Amino acid sequence: MIEWFDDLALGMRFKSGEISVTKEDILRFAAEFDPQPFHLDEAAAEKTIFKGLAASGWHPAEKLDALLWSLLKSRDAIPAVRSIRAVLART
Repeated sequence: MIEWFDDLALGMRFKSGEISVTKEDILRFAAEFDPQPFHLDEAAAEKTIFKGLAASGWHPAEKLDALLWSLLKSRDAIPAVRSIRAVLART
């Protein structure tokens, strides 16, 4: 069991939940946070290096953040993370 950050080692693996991203998710996120033509307009996106609609680079970062926090919220989370959760819960 991992109790402290020092217990973590390079190469350790953890199983997180899964997240699916739909075309509608890509369009919604882009419209709100990164309204570039290649994120919002399929015809414009066809003319880019992507050759089609591309998710914002911030979108997978946001999804990864959500997965990491869900993993850290587990009962096996290390004490330092539990402390962070306690502080956040009070704010």
